[in-house]
Formats: sequence, structure tokens, C-alpha cells
Amino acid sequence: MTDLDAGADPAPPPAPHRGWPVVALVAVAILVLLVGGAGGAYQGKLAEVQKNDNASFLPGSAESTLAANEAAEFVTVQTIPGFVVFHRDGPLTDQDRASIARAAAAVAGVDGVDATGMTPTQYSTDGTTAALYVPLVAKSNGADVSGDRLADTEQQVMDAAKAAATADLEVLPAGPGGLLVAFIDAFEGLDSTLLLAAVLVVIAILLVVYRSPVLWFFPLLSAGLALGLSSMLVYFLAKADVLTLTGQSQGILMVLVLGAGTDYALLLIARYREELHRYPSRFDAMIRAWRESAPAITASAVTVVLGLLCLGFSELNSNKGLGPVAAIGIGCTYLVMMTFLPVFLALAGRWVFWPRIPRVDRAADLATHGMWGRIAAAVGRRDRPAWIGATALLVILCAVGIGSLNTGGLTSSENFTNTPDAVAGQRIYDEHFDPGTGAPAVIVTNADAVDAVMAAAAATPGVAPGPGSVCLQIDYTKLAQLAKLGTGTGGDARTGCPPDLLTVAPIDGRTIVNVTLADAYDSPEAMDTVHRLRDAVHAVPGADALVGGNTAATVDVKAASVRDRNVIIPIVLVVIFVVLALLLRALLAPVILIATVVLSFAATLGVCGFFFAHVFHFAGADPAFPLFAFVFLVALGIDYNIFLMTRVREETHRHGTRSGVLRGLAVTGGVITSAGIVLAATFAVLGVLPLVFLAEVGFAVAFGVLLDTIIVRSVLVPALAHDIGRRIWWPSALSRSGH
Repeated sequence: MTDLDAGADPAPPPAPHRGWPVVALVAVAILVLLVGGAGGAYQGKLAEVQKNDNASFLPGSAESTLAANEAAEFVTVQTIPGFVVFHRDGPLTDQDRASIARAAAAVAGVDGVDATGMTPTQYSTDGTTAALYVPLVAKSNGADVSGDRLADTEQQVMDAAKAAATADLEVLPAGPGGLLVAFIDAFEGLDSTLLLAAVLVVIAILLVVYRSPVLWFFPLLSAGLALGLSSMLVYFLAKADVLTLTGQSQGILMVLVLGAGTDYALLLIARYREELHRYPSRFDAMIRAWRESAPAITASAVTVVLGLLCLGFSELNSNKGLGPVAAIGIGCTYLVMMTFLPVFLALAGRWVFWPRIPRVDRAADLATHGMWGRIAAAVGRRDRPAWIGATALLVILCAVGIGSLNTGGLTSSENFTNTPDAVAGQRIYDEHFDPGTGAPAVIVTNADAVDAVMAAAAATPGVAPGPGSVCLQIDYTKLAQLAKLGTGTGGDARTGCPPDLLTVAPIDGRTIVNVTLADAYDSPEAMDTVHRLRDAVHAVPGADALVGGNTAATVDVKAASVRDRNVIIPIVLVVIFVVLALLLRALLAPVILIATVVLSFAATLGVCGFFFAHVFHFAGADPAFPLFAFVFLVALGIDYNIFLMTRVREETHRHGTRSGVLRGLAVTGGVITSAGIVLAATFAVLGVLPLVFLAEVGFAVAFGVLLDTIIVRSVLVPALAHDIGRRIWWPSALSRSGH
């Protein structure tokens, strides 16, 4: 007799107690069905409350945010700089130039364009390219313009420019405005492409897992209700500015709800099928299955929710927003899967498993059956070589590419897996014009120190040389009034700056200086220049200078991302340790489980570094990538260990630790592997969106989850637990009893 055979109990079990909890469960299930169904309408409305600009990501304490808040006092309209680029392979003809002039007039009339801020058309020195500066209104009289409205304005700008331009002239967007709109457009397929791809993948996997043409519908419908419920809550909270919703957060919410929901459903349904072999009443079987699976599913949901809420310690508003957005998704998923799904399944009857309908045959002790029984037996026979070999494999995977993982960040152009028009336009612009034009660094300083600040800025390496690079902010209202009078603007030929009568007047002793950088605003060189510029102007006595602008905002986002990673990762580990210690009532087991998942995370980073650099040829990774990958991999990866070890603990009470480990692995092996494949597949679907960051997160979570499922949970953890024996439960009573 083997460890797996010991202790089988063929006696029919007593019927579980039914009472008010069952009635309450049914009542909640009905409420979930009504609210979740109604909430589906809000899924398509989430784009209305998205925020995708750097300013929305940054905390109020960031220097660029402080500078932007002060700069806003000098203008009634805040804009996002952008360009329309006109290009042909040869020199522009007179007809081209005339059409470009008509395009400028047409663009100025587009609602949402700050016509007063438009400047005369630039022509490249080789005569092949023209660039029209088109600032998009981002905030007017304190009211933010939505991402949808910005995208619509940009589309109208491009339509007007193309309609006016000669037919064979290439017309493309460029600049921060064009790239921001391209980023917003990248999420256009969120409600259709991403969700459809994820649903089809899940259906295909569930058909294989259940081998039933019917059963897949139940978890998928439940996940749909969970997504509707969470979408409704997130919509109202984002609209009330309680949390920040980004396109990335919305995409992650969808795959997280679908993946985690299917995981919970697989665990519950597997236990329900097991109990149907023991109970003649499907309701008794479901009550028993619910009670036995609830601790593991609850612990899993609590672990993920608490891990995600740790993002609340982030400085970045986008991370702060992702935490509650994803936690709401997990909470709603847990509610639906533990109320609606069991009630729906129990009411439907045994036929949902057709053609493999479970009968009362006392075959509930599945530990002695199937491939996973054989795997468990093999792990038990060679436990020490198994866990040593699995550990060595993870170390090798880590070493393969961890040095190739570049988290220094990506330029706006490098953020896309495809080449949108704005990226193509930006490349043409950078080839033919000063790349720093149109997105200057913005210095807010005390007016009485402005000359010293301007001198320090002009002397900073990386600031564009020549006249007009460092100037006081022009007052476009004065410029427009002067243009109406037909009066020339004059200007200082030596400095290249507008005359004092056209610059903004100081407010409360503060004024603004614009500094043109020598490099493209989103390039690493420009960011290095911002660091030097800050050092230079901060050193000016009595200036109290602040450096903001697009480049400075990106610098602050990257700095906050690094800080968040270093602070939040240890907090997540502590939180997960506490949850595991309470669940397993032990201290050694949680330490071992966390150590194995962290090792798996390191191995995943190594594989990511290799694939990103040598297979996908990405330019790098966002500084926030390790944090996102860690939170999702550790919080979700620990789920499978929770599912395994809660069953192991249950079996240990009856059969002892070593037998309990093998029986737990045998019984849960199939369902946990299926759950891991579903979760990995849903996160991999993030790759359908043309954004490098989401493609990288999707790949990392998909690979990491499979690694956790196949290597860590199937070999490393059970082999190590079997080798250690009852001491794994130290210091609980289980560590002093059994075998």
C-alpha cells in the first residue's frame, strides 16, 4: 500500500447541514445577477474616464507637477504641443506650399485647437518638409479635456490638413500631441479586440479541460457578470476622481477578472465534481464543495487583493489607481464565483458535465487515479533530487538573461509594437528640424532672479544653442491682439526672444522661462539635460526655480517608478507572508512558499531579459515593469501554492504530512494546471494591443504563471515539503504529530 492509497474511505458521507447561510447565498446570487448584468453597459463607458497623460500619473509633490500648477496661472488655456508634418521625397513645389498655407488656415479653425498658439509654418533647409505647430487644448478654464475628445480633435486636424494638401504630399502627425493621441487610440480595441481574444482563448481551453460542450458557459458567464459589476464600480469611482483609471489599468482589469474568475471556477467545479461522486443530492454536493473550496479561494482572493492594494503606497497616481481598480476586479470576481456560480451550477443539475456525467460511485478519492497520481508518486520517491533539480533550473533561467533586462525606459516612439502615423511623423520631423522644438522645458522662477536663471539655463549642456533657445514665456493673447492691429512684433535680434511687451507679466513675483532642448523631448539625452538643468537653476540664489515640461514629467515618472519598486515589493512580501501564516497556521511553510515564488520571479525576469532583447527586439522596458510583473506574478503565483497547500493540510490531518503532500498534489494537479494555463493565456492576450509595456507584462505573467504551475507547484514545493516532512508545519501542532 502506498501513501496515496492509505486511508481511502468508501463510506457514504452524512448530508451537510442546510440553513440560513444557503438562503443568504441564493439571495446574494440573485442580486449579483441583476447588478452584474446591468453593469455590463459600463464596460464600454470606461474610456470616458481614462487618463493617459504623464500629469495624471504624477503625484502632486513632483517638481514637474508643481511647475505645471504654477505655469497654469499664466494661461487660461493649457495645451499639448503637436505638429502636422508635410513631406515629399523631393523639394516642395509652389503648389505644395500654397496647399500647406490653406491647411494651416483650415487647422486653425478646428474646434479644440489653440489657434492663438499656432506659429508660422517651418520649412526644412533641404526644402522637402514643412511642419505646422498645432497645440491641442488640454485644459481650458480649469476643465480637463477627455482623451476621447483629444483624439477626436487630432483626427479633425489631420482630416483638415489632408483635405487641403496636394494629393501626393505625405501628411502625418508628430510631437507629444500626436503621440499621446496614438497612445489613446491604441486602447480603442479594448472593449472588442482584447475581450474577444481573451474569451475565445478561455473557451478553447475550457472545452479541452472539461471535455464538455456545455460546462464552459457557466464560468464564462460568471466572469462576464464579475466584469460588469467591477466596471460599474470603477466607472463611478473614476468619474468622482476617487481613483485614476488608465488604459493600461482597464486592459489589466479585463484579463485579471477573466483569468482569476476562471481559476476560482475551476477549483470550485473540480471539487463539486468530486463531491457528486459521493452525494446523491447535487445540492448537498455543492454545499460540501463550497465549504471545502472556500478557504483556498478566499485566501487566494485576499492575498491578491492585499497585494494589489499595496500599490497604494506608490507615488505614481497610475499605480495608485491600478491597485484599487484591480482589487475591485478580484473582489467582484470572488463575490460572483462564490455566490452566483455555485447556485447556478446546483440548480442546473448534473447534466452540465455531459457527456462525462458524475454518478454516485464512491470514486471521490481521486488521489489514486490518473496521471497526477503517478507524478505525485514519482515526486515522493525522489523528493530531494526533484527539488534540487527544480531549484537549479530556476537559477539557470535567471542567469540566462537577467543582465539583458534593460529597465531604463522607452521613448514615446519605442512604446509601440507597430508604427502608428505619429511615430512615422516624429521620425521625419526629427530628421529635418531641431528635435527639441515644440516641447520646451518650462522653468518657473522668481522674477527678480530671472536673468540669472536664464543665464544658467543657457549655459547648461544639452540646451539648444543659438538665439531663441532660452526666452520668457510669450503671452499669446497679447500676440493675437497685436496681429489684429497689423503691428509687427519686433523682437531682440541678439537673443532671438520676443520683446518684453509680448511676454507674460509676473504673478505674485513669479514668471516663466521656456528652454528649448537640443534633443527630442522624450530621448534619454533630453532627460539627462533636464537633470543638469535642474541642478543649474536650483543653484541660483533666491530663484526658487522649478523645472517642468514634457521631458521633466517623464523624468519624474521614471524616478517615481524606481522608488515605488523599491518600497512596494518588500511590503507585498510581508503582506503575503502574514496571509499564508494565518491560513496555514505555520511559519516555516510560508517562508518556503514565498522563497520559491520569488525564485520563480527571478527566473521569469531572466527569461524576459533574453526574449525582450534577442527575440522580440524591444528597445527596453519601462521602469515600472519589474513592479507590475512582481505584483501580478507573486500575488497570482502564490495562489497555486495556496490551492495546493490548503488541500495538503486538509489531507495531513487524516493521513500525515508526507502522504498528505502526495495526495494533495495528485488531487489538485489537474485543476491547478488547467487554472494556470487559463490565466497564462488570458494575460498573453495583452499582446494584441500595440503597446510594448502591455506586451511585456503579458509575456512575463504568462510565462511566470506557467513556470509556477508546472515547475514550482508541481515539483519544487511538493518535493521540498515531502523531504522536510512534518516540520514544514512548524510551530503548529501538526509539526509534532503524524509523519
